[in-house]
Amino acid sequence: MMLSPDQTEADLSWNQSDPESLLNGLKSAGCMSDDPMECEERPRGKGDQPLSREEKRRRRRATAKYRSAHATRERIRVEAFNVAFAELRKLLPTLPPDKKLSKIEILRLAICYISYLNHVLDV
Repeated sequence: MMLSPDQTEADLSWNQSDPESLLNGLKSAGCMSDDPMECEERPRGKGDQPLSREEKRRRRRATAKYRSAHATRERIRVEAFNVAFAELRKLLPTLPPDKKLSKIEILRLAICYISYLNHVLDV
């Protein structure tokens, strides 16, 4: 950092030996955390402008807490999806009865079975 002729090193807050004044200087510079290392790692926005909604969303999604919650939601969704297919599979007649079917085969067989039942009701 360049010093102007009328500014001395003693005027700079980071050269002070008092930790409280150092932390206050960091907070006034835009860092609200008490941990100075956390402020150094945080990237700044363009020219200290407030972050856009998209940039805030992108940073929030990059956190470990968000990723963990998202992974948990996805596991629950996939488990519910697989349970639904297993229940549908139990309702479909197949030969042999214990044949393992893929999801697309289950859907196709369900469509054919529904069409057959609809035909039986119409006759």
